[in-house]
Amino acid sequence: MLAPAYQKLKDNLSKSIDPKRILDNPLQTLAYGTDASFYRLIPKIVILAHNETEIIEIIKHAKILDIALTFRAAGTSLSGQAITDSVLVVATHGWKNFELLENNQKIKLEPGIVGARANTFLAPHGLKIGPDPASIGAAMIGGIVANNASGMCCGTAQNSYQTIADIRIVLNDGTILDTANQDSVAAFKNNQKGLIQEIESLRDTIKNDETLYHFIKNKFKIKNTTGYSINALVDYQDPIEIIKHLMVGSEGTLAFISNVTFKTVIDEKYKSCSLIIFNTIQDACNATILLKSSPVAAVELLDRESIRSVEFDPDAPTYFKTLPESACALLVECRDNDLEVIHQKQEQIRLQIQSIPTYTDYEFTRDPKQYYFNWKARKGLLPTVGGLRKNGTSVIIEDVAFPLPQLADACLALKDLFKKYEYHDAVLFGHALEGNLHFVFSQDFSNQTEVDRYEKLMAELADLVVNQFNGSLKAEHGTGRNMAPFVEKEWGTAAYEIMKRIKNIFDPHNKINPDVLINPDPKAHLKNLKPMPESHLIVDKCMECGFCEPHCVSEGLTLSPRQRIVIAREISRLEETNEDPTRLAEIQKDVTYQLDETCATDGLCALACPVNIDTGKFVKTWRANELKSGNKKVAAYIGSHMAGTTAILRVGLKMVSFFHSIFGTKIMTALSNCSHFISFGKIPKWIPEMPKGAHKINTKN
Repeated sequence: MLAPAYQKLKDNLSKSIDPKRILDNPLQTLAYGTDASFYRLIPKIVILAHNETEIIEIIKHAKILDIALTFRAAGTSLSGQAITDSVLVVATHGWKNFELLENNQKIKLEPGIVGARANTFLAPHGLKIGPDPASIGAAMIGGIVANNASGMCCGTAQNSYQTIADIRIVLNDGTILDTANQDSVAAFKNNQKGLIQEIESLRDTIKNDETLYHFIKNKFKIKNTTGYSINALVDYQDPIEIIKHLMVGSEGTLAFISNVTFKTVIDEKYKSCSLIIFNTIQDACNATILLKSSPVAAVELLDRESIRSVEFDPDAPTYFKTLPESACALLVECRDNDLEVIHQKQEQIRLQIQSIPTYTDYEFTRDPKQYYFNWKARKGLLPTVGGLRKNGTSVIIEDVAFPLPQLADACLALKDLFKKYEYHDAVLFGHALEGNLHFVFSQDFSNQTEVDRYEKLMAELADLVVNQFNGSLKAEHGTGRNMAPFVEKEWGTAAYEIMKRIKNIFDPHNKINPDVLINPDPKAHLKNLKPMPESHLIVDKCMECGFCEPHCVSEGLTLSPRQRIVIAREISRLEETNEDPTRLAEIQKDVTYQLDETCATDGLCALACPVNIDTGKFVKTWRANELKSGNKKVAAYIGSHMAGTTAILRVGLKMVSFFHSIFGTKIMTALSNCSHFISFGKIPKWIPEMPKGAHKINTKN
């Protein structure tokens, strides 16, 4: 039962938005309220908004009722940015429009377009968008911009912040700002003078504080997505440009993004790479420093544990299994539109690092099989840990960044930290050229001892990154709920106060995605942890990442594969704990249609799943297990009495055909529809194409 304010919001919005897209039943709010993080909040209402007019209506009615809103696209975010216990507004279906501009030098994209899909629009022109996160096959433009996504090859030069050309946003009062439209900008400056003055005041405050000014400048010399993009206040003078860039990395806490225009970048035709093995992490990091000034497109670091995770792959070199524990690999890539130039680049790279010994000889390759394996070794690290983890545990992936000269020492310090807290499955990898390291490990949140262990790890991690190495606690994944308690630790009081003022300028009542990015609770990262109960062997390894969703034919009609697994897990949990029989009954009421009947069971989801889960196979098993006992008995009887069953069906079809010949098609159709209605759908409808009963086959001849 909805609280009065939420019920009123639903009633008010139902006048302008299709009520079928305003969801409040327990099954759908749980399914849509799940993101890729290890946090869980269940929204009171989920609204599937289809256009900007609806967004404005939602914002205005929610403001009147003092209700918080969270805007979301794909929900592939890893740190809890896309969840809420209030109202979740999903902007996916209906937000697929794009437009190529200025001779393809720019592309305007709505928030519901998957990043990889955007690149397919640009591929015929030899172009792409700058951000290239590993989740680009599932992450949507809204989230890519809101989290200032970067990736393996874009570095800091081609991330969302650097390549944004324009943005269209809706503020907390329904005001629209379209930075590509001069009339919109002029109207905004005239109607939002107070907001403009606040932005200019922040800009001047920083520029008049030389220490703070240079501190901010230095912090963004490496990848940094901790807190707001306050580099906008030092990089730009014009308040509109500042607002535009503040929206990048704001994690949905300042405004709704209706569309964004990116400056496109060249997608080189030819690519080659080499997996170079070094004797130690120190050697690999020293080579990275030298490679910084060479013509490389990407330099990815893989520690010994990362290499071990792929050493049994059929395409892996045999020497992988004999590498020393100190070994470390760099995956180095170069690109160009000219084959001769790419060979020259390869030679320059070789000369650049010739002073550093390697464990084996190495070659650059364009051979598709070897090229694919090299990148599979890098990209397969998340699923490796995810697939090997103990059932019931969560996959944690975090990313930090360090000044490049300190990368080697930071790697060793992180490894020591994992050993101290016995995270033996932790793997360390990342975008070495940017000093950006990812680490993945499994975490059990089912008991307080394990939660305490995680708390100690995070506290020491924050101290190590900030105080020991002057790094970034978040490099490209967004702050989220997991790092919000540590933002002030990294930035200090003065810069953190600037961030709090930014939030207050755009959202004075703290009703737009509250408690994300700015959160005064020092233990916020330890609350609302997502349960991961065992449900079925086929799906227990699911990380709820959402990579499957673009491949599912029923996503948008009912549930996606991720959502089906979420529901199955919750049913298992509620059956096990017996904590809320009413909620269990409400979920089970809708589960047959939502989870079972609308799943195509085609296995397409497994193609994109990092841990190769075929949710269709799981649904087939579900169907077999969840049939009511009465139906099972009927099925068993039919299976053992096929001759009698087919005889009855032949007679039935002959009788239907006989009555059709008497009544005619019109009357027969009317009678059929009436019977179907009276029986609540149990008697199937008749159609003229229904066959007559066949003659019994004589098996004696």
